[in-house]
Amino acid sequence: MKILAEILREHPRFEKIISSPKPYRKLDFSESNKDLLAQDLTETAVFSDYVFEVMLSKNEYIGIGGYDENRVIYRQRDHFTNQENPRSVHLGVDIWTEAGEAVYAPLIGTVHSFAFNNNFGDYGPTIILKHELGGFEFYTLYGHLSLESLDGLYKGKPVNAGEKIASIGNFPENGDWPPHLHFQVISEIGEYKGDFPGVSSLEKREYFLELCPDPNLILRV
Repeated sequence: MKILAEILREHPRFEKIISSPKPYRKLDFSESNKDLLAQDLTETAVFSDYVFEVMLSKNEYIGIGGYDENRVIYRQRDHFTNQENPRSVHLGVDIWTEAGEAVYAPLIGTVHSFAFNNNFGDYGPTIILKHELGGFEFYTLYGHLSLESLDGLYKGKPVNAGEKIASIGNFPENGDWPPHLHFQVISEIGEYKGDFPGVSSLEKREYFLELCPDPNLILRV
């Protein structure tokens, strides 16, 4: 059987997850961004101003990036550091844009699960969809949503390609992050419901990257 990455790469078209006409700008949250290292981002409002006013040039762009990025921004959040092997490798793609921006399903599917992961630095409101392509089942995760995005959901609810499924949340309800969407592709979800690791330790990097192929195979930005 073809691996998921090959199936996604060969699929002719996916619907846009974010429909804003603004151009995309790749953002760097690794230690190679020296300006980032000089910032005190412990306050979310300060972090948000830095992202939208500086990195996105007063909100003229949509920020994107982060897959397989070893990020320094997690060092300031206990959710990622309070364990033997701190987590810092990002497993999804982040789309940084204003709170309230609509989020659309890239292809047909059903609601697998959803949850309000209400911890500082966590996903906040989260939706996971289940899909099938070429006989292969897989999942897409949408994190840092608005609380109202969870209204009316139920397991197995059908979702059409291009259908609005959520909106981007604001802090603090979105896990206390600057507004953005965490989008992740998952080949095998196991027993997880409404949650799945979005950041890996360096030790488990290859394992999780095998489970979670590059979301830009769907985004195509």
